[in-house]
Amino acid sequence: MEGLGRLHQIVFTIAGQRFVVNLEPLVMTWIVFGLLIIFGIAAAHKKKRLPGPVQLVGELVVTQLYGLTEEALGARHARVYSPLICALFIFLLLSNWLGILPHLEEPTRDLNTPLSLGLLGFVIAHYAGIREKGFKTYFKSYFEPVFFLMPLNLIGELAKIVSISFRLFGNIMGGAIIILVVSHLTYSILLPPFLNAFFGLFVGTIQAFVFTMLTVVYISVQIK
Repeated sequence: MEGLGRLHQIVFTIAGQRFVVNLEPLVMTWIVFGLLIIFGIAAAHKKKRLPGPVQLVGELVVTQLYGLTEEALGARHARVYSPLICALFIFLLLSNWLGILPHLEEPTRDLNTPLSLGLLGFVIAHYAGIREKGFKTYFKSYFEPVFFLMPLNLIGELAKIVSISFRLFGNIMGGAIIILVVSHLTYSILLPPFLNAFFGLFVGTIQAFVFTMLTVVYISVQIK
């Protein structure tokens, strides 16, 4: 319980501005990057017509996510955005599963990670909207159905970042707190292993999928 909320930080100043870096999510994110690289190499190395287990998992994830992206965005846009969607889902999945391993924790437990991914999806969605509709049509959509609703339309778009980010952060952080509290109360004997598996595998998978699909939906709304 003593470690709840404790962060190791690097604080430095550039041009009079103070910057703070949280070390735990940074290190855990690089661990996830390493696992992603290993998984990608293992899945693509010596590809066979009859795939092995790693290649099979990779093909299954890519095929399913490509199909969902194509259904939401259409075939032309799916070819452009499906690599992003696949990479986002696998990154979130491994990030949410990382807490299952001893002495490791989920990068998504720190709000900076889901918030940055939410901002990334927001920027890509609106870039796709401008590219598809043109800036004039895109900008005009904020004044529909009547011009004085523009502030509400703008707030609604910005609220998507908060919604998608805090949903992921709240679920992962909430699960971590529950596991920590129950572990403290039961001396890590009875329920914590089952809770860890439940929140890590089940909830982590669901939240990764929800975040990814919401990103697809936000892109779809902007291009249609």
